[in-house]
Amino acid sequence: MKSWFKNIGYKMQAWMRGRYGLDELNTALAVVSLVLLLLSHIPGLMHLYILSLAALIWSMVRCYSRKLDKRRRERAAYLRFTGRIKGWFSLQKRRIADRKTYRYYRCPMCRTIARVPAVKGRIRISCPHCDRTFEKKT
Repeated sequence: MKSWFKNIGYKMQAWMRGRYGLDELNTALAVVSLVLLLLSHIPGLMHLYILSLAALIWSMVRCYSRKLDKRRRERAAYLRFTGRIKGWFSLQKRRIADRKTYRYYRCPMCRTIARVPAVKGRIRISCPHCDRTFEKKT
């Protein structure tokens, strides 16, 4: 019996060879599918069941796909999108933690955020990205 399970494992490995497999986007699609499935049980939201199945099927298609370049581009776009969201939340967390000792200002030219020590009066700030200087009151 033990060798039978071992053989199944080897056969699965051979079948998955050359296929894309799991990544963060597949996991997110599966979670979204589960949430939509749970929400579809609420009266009046039955149409979410179809969206749930679509997300689950797309996750499976991505997992077993042999089009590796296309799947990598999809993953890169997903990571860029989630990176922006995570970066925004990270900045808000840092702003709250540093609220007594630092101030955050956005460069008027390139929109990059600069962190400066909180001192009284006006301060000249040099942008870390474009090296433009601007004055702000802290």
